[in-house]
Amino acid sequence: MAFGNNSEGDMMSEINVTPLVDVMLVLLVVFIITAPLLAPQSLKITLPKTDAIQQHEKPQKVSLVVDARGNIELDQMHVSDEGLADMLHQRAADPQFQLQIEADKAVPYGRIAELMALAQHAGVSKLSF
Repeated sequence: MAFGNNSEGDMMSEINVTPLVDVMLVLLVVFIITAPLLAPQSLKITLPKTDAIQQHEKPQKVSLVVDARGNIELDQMHVSDEGLADMLHQRAADPQFQLQIEADKAVPYGRIAELMALAQHAGVSKLSF
């Protein structure tokens, strides 16, 4: 018994892709039907309306620059870790105070973590990078 056009009696080496296409079309239809149900808009939630609040006072940003060797400058002034702690403690009383850390990419993460902990102990609540 010969299969296909091959007269040597070998098995047919073609893959029937019709069942694969059928399964893929069924999955596509399932995803098309279920996708709108997963979206938050389909939950029919009415969110409360609020007025936007504008801040009249802008935060007082102070730059803390850390160079590749781990030396620090606060507002273009070289300071030690102890001096930084004192200065941050004095400025942290202002609720608008924000410390912005700018570090060289060669600075180890441990040094940045030390400075962040130092700022936290000084009372700084707003930090940015």
